[in-house]
Amino acid sequence: MSQAQAYVIEVSDRTAGIVVGDSRGFCFFSSDRAFDGLDGGYFGSARAAERAVRAHLQRRQVRGQR
Repeated sequence: MSQAQAYVIEVSDRTAGIVVGDSRGFCFFSSDRAFDGLDGGYFGSARAAERAVRAHLQRRQVRGQR
């Protein structure tokens, strides 16, 4: 059995969640309601998940400014 890879993703002083690597890629688990829209999503890498989290936060901030 191989060891799981897990990484915490933090953006703008917030812990967005963790990504856990498995045979399908990296699954994101939200730890902040603001990122629940990405919860359970799979990404090709931990870095790709981090980019998605940052983009998600940026979209939320833009919507909040309208």
